[in-house]
Amino acid sequence: MTPLAQSIGVTRRFRHLVAVDGVDLRVDPGEVVGLLGANGAGKTTLIRMLLGLLPASDGRVLLFGRPPSRETRRRIGYVPQGLGLYDDLTPLENLAFARAAFGGALGELPAQVRPLARIPVGRLPLGVQRRVAFAQALAHGPDLLVLDEPTSGVDPLARARLWETIRGAAEAGAGVLVTTHHMDEAEECDRLVVMAQGRVVGEGSVEEIVGGARVVVVESPEWERALEALEGAGLSAALVGRTLRVPSTGVEEVGHALDGVPAILGEAGATLEERFLELTLAGTAA
Repeated sequence: MTPLAQSIGVTRRFRHLVAVDGVDLRVDPGEVVGLLGANGAGKTTLIRMLLGLLPASDGRVLLFGRPPSRETRRRIGYVPQGLGLYDDLTPLENLAFARAAFGGALGELPAQVRPLARIPVGRLPLGVQRRVAFAQALAHGPDLLVLDEPTSGVDPLARARLWETIRGAAEAGAGVLVTTHHMDEAEECDRLVVMAQGRVVGEGSVEEIVGGARVVVVESPEWERALEALEGAGLSAALVGRTLRVPSTGVEEVGHALDGVPAILGEAGATLEERFLELTLAGTAA
């Protein structure tokens, strides 16, 4: 099966800065691929190369089995971080512009947007703007959706509706490449690619990435002292209620770091967010 989008050993340099370093990635029909990474990990640069908006310094980029071109880009629906809408045009006028650029039918606005169809986009709430951006990206029936943090800044209900749209597009046969900082959204993806410092540091399903990773669980009546002691020892700890969870270490090391702070120590399976943090920190230190 020919991938819809593929990068093969792709590198991008900006003078002395290597923003993307030898990345292999593919998106197949009917799957949702989540691209994860902290700010500056290289996600947006990689997307811009996949779209043909930025040339690669090394490696190859293919869209539908060919180098990016005007023809291949017609088969893509793209929602950038800035949404790609004209603020002084209404939702209907933005859709009409997309039709003129890509051809095909005018497309339909979501039911929640239709009462606002003749109001300039710049005056609409962010959640409504994002639904308009999705409608514009889907209007020409693209084979590939590329979504760069499409739910940033919207409320949980709007996020859920946007993810229904994403999953619906994949079930209809389109491939989807999406970046997100929300781990609950990442769990909706069929496959994840984790980047740090421009490199891929983890890839696979949620289950494959988390694997057998464990965290140390610290229960202490003096959790504030425990947290200070762990941070003083250079260990990363997350406070969940009044329980501390410490990834990338063992019970013995945590006990030594607590240095007499009363606590009960145990172990538990890591969450995706904890495993993501572990991979990112390891990739940054490499």
